Amino acid sequence: MKNILITGGAGFIGSHVVRRFVTQYPNYHIYNLDALTYAGNLENIKDIENQSNYTFVKGDILNETFLEELFAKYHFDGVLHLAAESHVDRSITDPLAFVKTNVIGTMNLLNVCKKHWKDNFEGKRFYHISTDEVYGTLGETGLFTETTAYDPNSPYSASKAASDHFVRAYGETYGLPYVITNCSNNYGPNHFPEKLIPLFINNIIEKKPLPVYGDGKYTRDWLFVEDHAVAIDLVFHEGKNYETYNIGGFNEWQNIDLVKLLCQQMDAKLGREVGESEQLITYVKDRPGHDLRYAIDASKINKELGWKPSVTFEQGLAKTIDWYLANEKWLKNVTSGEYLKYYEEQYK
Repeated sequence: MKNILITGGAGFIGSHVVRRFVTQYPNYHIYNLDALTYAGNLENIKDIENQSNYTFVKGDILNETFLEELFAKYHFDGVLHLAAESHVDRSITDPLAFVKTNVIGTMNLLNVCKKHWKDNFEGKRFYHISTDEVYGTLGETGLFTETTAYDPNSPYSASKAASDHFVRAYGETYGLPYVITNCSNNYGPNHFPEKLIPLFINNIIEKKPLPVYGDGKYTRDWLFVEDHAVAIDLVFHEGKNYETYNIGGFNEWQNIDLVKLLCQQMDAKLGREVGESEQLITYVKDRPGHDLRYAIDASKINKELGWKPSVTFEQGLAKTIDWYLANEKWLKNVTSGEYLKYYEEQYK
């Protein structure tokens, strides 16, 4: 049995990856390492917490001694690194927190992997999950490819760009086997409601304002989180060492068009009058360094590994809304902060 470490597995994307690996690979023992900061929620993976091939470990990737003890105890064969600070607005107000977790934390993991794998890299793999925001912004045309030059514009994207560079440097300098993926905007079940789609779903339910930055014409490529988990699975098992793969949803939406679609679907599902929720849209002052457009060329992972999205954005959004409406208790626990009490009791 192989021991696989997944960092950030109580978070949004990480929880979907953990669930997939635990359920799809009984020959792996999955160790889920999470610091349980505000965005980590064990409710996200409650359905698998008693599986025999799953272990949750509370800990911080900034603690070098802790990581050393963890690797010495479990002798991991692979690491999927998803633990990160990820909210752009938070990075603007507290950039140093992003440097610590996203850069120093990644360095700590790289160092412990290098130390424990140095005598035999065979069968080992460090998989770094990153973002398309490292590439900066696009104009009205063009797509990000794996060879697009890095040009980050926010403290968040700068911290992820730095961690990407360190992963590549450890491959080049020490021969550490790695793969990197850069993904577009994820959406789907379990998303912490500070991000656009879950925030607006919650606000529509509660008939609160829907704050849209600037003129709302910022464009993003959207990726359903369950499709992303499938892609991560494929890259971990079939991707080539020292390669980068871009993962995108093959669809672009301006924020304002997305919000209007969300309003339409929510009104239909909540039995409200057509256009009722659109009245909640409020344009607010733009945030600093706001990238105009992201769009990914995901043809490499499609051609080499056969991956493509399983749903359209409209289908994925409908699934996402259905999940939140069926899990209002989860949503209320998160928005109220009640979910944190569970951690305090269990890990005090």
